Amino acid sequence: MILAVASGKGGVGKSTVAYNVAAVCDAVVVDGDLAMANLPAGRGPTLHDVLAGRADPQEAVQGGPVDLLPCGRSLSGARAADLGRLGDALAAVERAHGTVVVDCPAGMRADVGVPLALADAALLVAAPEPFALADTLRTRELAAELDAPIAGVALNRVVDDVPRPTVRDALGAPVETVPADPRVGRSIVEEQPVVDAAPESEAATAFHALMDRVE
Repeated sequence: MILAVASGKGGVGKSTVAYNVAAVCDAVVVDGDLAMANLPAGRGPTLHDVLAGRADPQEAVQGGPVDLLPCGRSLSGARAADLGRLGDALAAVERAHGTVVVDCPAGMRADVGVPLALADAALLVAAPEPFALADTLRTRELAAELDAPIAGVALNRVVDDVPRPTVRDALGAPVETVPADPRVGRSIVEEQPVVDAAPESEAATAFHALMDRVE
């Protein structure tokens, strides 16, 4: 299965959601943002190299608490990357690992549509503010145009109660709230997903609930 994690705008914690839901289902998380990568990269080949034909997808997967196919951070690497190779790359990782979680580019950039079109399902990430939900609605519409079923919506960094039924009706998808938890924000840098660091926490429970909807 290929799961695309997308958001209507940047800064809503999309990458941390992708990283933590990948931990729940023992998936490989792929940093699909060719221009503004967020997930950590080691010394080996990256998605830039894979999409430029310089590396095999499996060679670029880095083991860890969450297996990761990172993306490069150079402008020249982004320019050399051929998005037309992404489908074959994701398929190769899926064959080897079973589940692939793609951290999509944020917003409505042209390259957002490629991983959405390749995905079996999409998970949308939004901040619990009305303006952010409007952006998420546009992403939902793009996913619908590309035949990417919306498995659920993660309202991230929630502090106060939010009207989940209202959000569900507006976005047409099940909603889970991920409470504000500094361990989630640190999870990528510390390479410690919250489902491992604090398995009984509300945030860990929310990530499990999100993946229950996908599976």
